[in-house]
Amino acid sequence: MFMSISTTGSAENPATDLGFLLHKHPGKLQRFTTSHGEAHVFYPEAGDEVCTAALLLDIDPIALVRKGRGDGRGRGGSPDFALAQYVNDRPYAASSLLAVALRTVFRSAMKGACPARPELPGQARPLRIELPAVPVNGIPASAVPANGVPASAVGEGGGPALVARLFEPLGWQVEATAIPLDESFPEWGESRYVRIALSSGTVRLAEALQQLYVLLPVLDGAKHYWVAPDEVDKLLAAGQGWLAAHPERALITRRYLSRRWSLTRAAMERLELARLAEADDREVEEIDNAVDDRPEEELQGPQQEQEPRQPSLAEQRRTAILTALRETGAAKVADLGCGQGELLGALLKDPRFTGILGVDVSVRALRVASRKLGLERLSERQAARVSLVQGALTYTDARLKGFDAAVLCEVIEHLDLPRLPALEYAVFGAARPRTVVVTTPNAEYNVRWESLPAGTVRHSDHRFEWSRAEFRAWAEKVAAAYGYTVELRPVGPEDEEVGAPTQLALFTTAPTTTPEGGEPR
Repeated sequence: MFMSISTTGSAENPATDLGFLLHKHPGKLQRFTTSHGEAHVFYPEAGDEVCTAALLLDIDPIALVRKGRGDGRGRGGSPDFALAQYVNDRPYAASSLLAVALRTVFRSAMKGACPARPELPGQARPLRIELPAVPVNGIPASAVPANGVPASAVGEGGGPALVARLFEPLGWQVEATAIPLDESFPEWGESRYVRIALSSGTVRLAEALQQLYVLLPVLDGAKHYWVAPDEVDKLLAAGQGWLAAHPERALITRRYLSRRWSLTRAAMERLELARLAEADDREVEEIDNAVDDRPEEELQGPQQEQEPRQPSLAEQRRTAILTALRETGAAKVADLGCGQGELLGALLKDPRFTGILGVDVSVRALRVASRKLGLERLSERQAARVSLVQGALTYTDARLKGFDAAVLCEVIEHLDLPRLPALEYAVFGAARPRTVVVTTPNAEYNVRWESLPAGTVRHSDHRFEWSRAEFRAWAEKVAAAYGYTVELRPVGPEDEEVGAPTQLALFTTAPTTTPEGGEPR
């Protein structure tokens, strides 16, 4: 099992700095003992212009069988696979065994620690990583259980295409070539092994090693050891700074965790919390009202004669939401994605709302909301009306049940579209309040803002913005699926051609009727 890492440099910035970063001297051959064999580190080439470090892992199959649980796929105890435990591809193909060796041999480098040259770990440098043989497995549809598995898990492809899906979004130039089963018999086709070379513009070595640590077992789709709950923490630690934003984070998570669905759900929830918390670490008005909708005269400063200030679009949204809630007679209201508490403050001012819950993924936003609402200064009776909790709206949460109404104010557009069905089920299916109010931008209105470049969304964290027809189609589909009726309303100044800047959907549960002569339920 072999891997090489190369970098280039110059006399002023020698490539041999790689030795400092890896904590391995280029002039020495070093050996390390791991739980499944011996790892050797050496330098085939070490000069100012080019430096290459190689990791050779010599697997002891007997030690591996004694130490582990078979091949990581639940077969270790079966006599049918007794010989396979000793005669297999583990000594040659870079799998989770190499990932564990990386963590053992290059632990300090993965942490970005270099006491001798503390300035080096923070420097990005050109890297080339070569892996002569990597098992890259797809998952056939027949191997996926029928219940409780995301549809995207079925029929996952393998081969060079999977390598590109995983590494290219991270900025790597990928050379991936499938290895034939036998070069003498090309008609036999390709094996499951791929020869991989990764080249970067510039990247920090610690980041590259962390990515390899995660993605090597992902390519194989299995690990050589039992996947315990602490693997979730390892995944999130190694994926910090890149995994939450990766377009294939769901695929990476379930394959890294060997498709243990309970652990995958837990990891995905924490990744979603990390991604949304980063997005929510801004003022709520910056997200909810990213395009300034005030009149041009007001933006230019005070004038001699001023008209009364027009309410901002954010204020008009809150007014529209409160109007809808009052119409339905809601008393207990959950503000899902409450941000820094602007709507919560408006709800507190109206005594008809006797129970108020604010939910947000960002702890910082909740702290700001608590401060703005003055919760510590409220009377005991007022404080009992409101509570703030952290949570991700794409997962069912028992704390959301029992409310008359739920509000999703400028929330859905911050979710990736594949995650939207999870939110729909968590809110409309599991929590199931009598009323749900949803607001979202009207993409058609964007042309009316001269400050907004054509074809762009109102905020960098918006994953999508819908036209009126698209929002109507979504709202009607959700209403039909979960037994609601829906009414769409414009919010803000309405333009004859493109509509209003915000669109609101008011969902109410459709009453069911008992047999003839009975009362509605």
